[in-house]
Amino acid sequence: MDVLFDDPRRDDVVALLADHLADMHATSPPESVHALDVDALADPSVTFLTARDTGVLLGCGALKRLSADHGELKAMRTSDAARGRGVASAILVRLLAEARSRGVRRVSLETGTQDFFAAAHRLYLRHGFVDCEPFGDYALDPNSRYMTLALD
Repeated sequence: MDVLFDDPRRDDVVALLADHLADMHATSPPESVHALDVDALADPSVTFLTARDTGVLLGCGALKRLSADHGELKAMRTSDAARGRGVASAILVRLLAEARSRGVRRVSLETGTQDFFAAAHRLYLRHGFVDCEPFGDYALDPNSRYMTLALD
């Protein structure tokens, strides 16, 4: 598996992100869906990565720069066929390494509270994330869980 910088406007990525957004809308009320669209993920303030195996898209993830020392995880998604293969963990490790290399000292995220997000919660907890208050432009929302990780 290769985890590399990529363009979120590639056809297979657009399809994966459409599935991601459909799941977000199926599990959360519209005002609690905070997924970025493809154009926002292509912004220079966002580091976008994909995981591929011999060219086949396995998953994606992004790091949005909030400030000089704070980043936010976005668009973490694994394809249905690749679940359980460590794809999300590989993408997360690479995004955290990129964050450190760019001087980011804290990485935060917003995810859902519904059972659908249990695997994501376990992933982030395994990597040292802890619950936190809303950050950036987020507000308290019973459908959102906020987590953060201080980077060394």
